[in-house]
Amino acid sequence: MLSKTNLEVQLSRTRNNRTSPKDILQEVMDVLRKNTEEREAIIETLNSESRGENDFDPELLDGEKIYHLSDIKALCITYRLRFLDSHFFKGEIPEEAISKIRMLERDHRTSLSGFKIVAPAKLLKLENADDPLLFAPLGNDYFYLVHKWGNDLHPFRKLLMWPYKNFENLVFTVFLLSMVLTALTPMKLFTSEVTMQEYFLMFLFMFKSVGGIVLFYGFAKGKNFNGAIWDSKFYNA
Repeated sequence: MLSKTNLEVQLSRTRNNRTSPKDILQEVMDVLRKNTEEREAIIETLNSESRGENDFDPELLDGEKIYHLSDIKALCITYRLRFLDSHFFKGEIPEEAISKIRMLERDHRTSLSGFKIVAPAKLLKLENADDPLLFAPLGNDYFYLVHKWGNDLHPFRKLLMWPYKNFENLVFTVFLLSMVLTALTPMKLFTSEVTMQEYFLMFLFMFKSVGGIVLFYGFAKGKNFNGAIWDSKFYNA
């Protein structure tokens, strides 16, 4: 009877004919050490202030991942987000993002720098579970999307941030809220005869009160409209 073939033994013989286990262990250790050094260099770049453009190979770029600064600005204004250098980001950069950067550097034979991140203001100061986007600059205000991680934004965030988009939206929101509060006010507690004049006076009172609260909050917190803060590095903006 012929003995059965042990695949592990045959594989070991094939490897040993090519190199010794000691040499292949050293090769693996060198590869792991190089990988660690590359990842540490990328993390250091992400956490440090850097400028400049990147030397991408145009033939290898994915057009779906290229965005102009105007597109990013529009997104930030709509959802009240920030677009800042990656070293402002205080959350944890996921390992998957580091791996994608390494793959891009290897494919394009270059070292990437000048990374930017789109994220809510809180995520640039505190750890949060919102939706950061990591970009690398291409030049001429174009940016390449490297990686997205975290959870998606709340479905009502666009609506909730709409009043802060500009001054006209804020005034309209105050106007609408004043009308709702006026309609909910039990007018018979203030007068026995309810007419349109009483409702109009109550509306003016509500509009002035709500507007005063909004102005006080805005000045006290140093808040500003979305179009003015999308690329601001100051938290209280």
